Amino acid sequence: MALTLTLKQTLTIPLEVNLVNHESVSQQSTDKIRSIPVLHGNRQLAVTDFFDVQQTSRDEDLIVWSGDCSRVKYIGAGLTTGRVRVEGNAGMHLGAEMSGGEILVEGDVSDWIATEMKGGTICIKGNAGDLVGSAYPGSKRGMNGGTILIHGNAGNEAGHRMRRGTIAIGGTSGDAIGFDMIAGSIFSFGKIGKQLGAGMRRGTIGLFGESNELELLPTFQYSCLYRPTWLSFFLRELIASGFPVSDDCFESDYRRYCGDFLAFGKGEILVRQ
Repeated sequence: MALTLTLKQTLTIPLEVNLVNHESVSQQSTDKIRSIPVLHGNRQLAVTDFFDVQQTSRDEDLIVWSGDCSRVKYIGAGLTTGRVRVEGNAGMHLGAEMSGGEILVEGDVSDWIATEMKGGTICIKGNAGDLVGSAYPGSKRGMNGGTILIHGNAGNEAGHRMRRGTIAIGGTSGDAIGFDMIAGSIFSFGKIGKQLGAGMRRGTIGLFGESNELELLPTFQYSCLYRPTWLSFFLRELIASGFPVSDDCFESDYRRYCGDFLAFGKGEILVRQ
């Protein structure tokens, strides 16, 4: 069963749709789906007040959100299986706490996507906001598994308190990428911001773009120049998923820096030579 929800109007107040998921729409009639509650500001309304709902049988386990959903929050939140496609922009908390399945956004996304994600795949064809794959305020761990592919730019603090998984950013990255990072992998293929890896304990941050103006924190120490064997496998996995990787990334040597020595100090930053 494929379900398509087409936005009827331009939203000025955020709309929360966390109750619209594969479990709530499976085996349900269109009328039942239209009556699922959504939260518009502080008012509880129904799906039908904002979306046209259609069911088709072309694709199974697929929910499509069509229109400018930049103010629609919690799309794909808690996803465990199935697929979600956003034909446009998406709002905050996309894929929050998801543990499986696939989410594809054909436009841009706002802040706090994949918060405390545990598994599955998110692919963003456009740009992403701040705090990709991060922890909620006060939480000890952020992203704990899965893969996030951002073809465009990403904001500040991507991978904040990240524990496991992979984040790949094709464009420019903001400040404090990998802030308080516990483990996992972050790959950046564009320009990078300041305070990279601050508080990082373990894990890998790979920089494959231009690094002439790179300024690492003084709490990172140069280790060596080498070509990691494992890196080619990671990069080929990205290519297999449709993420563009330059041939130069396979042929280059990498400068390895260890840190952050103000934290546990077992992390590494790899800079393409």
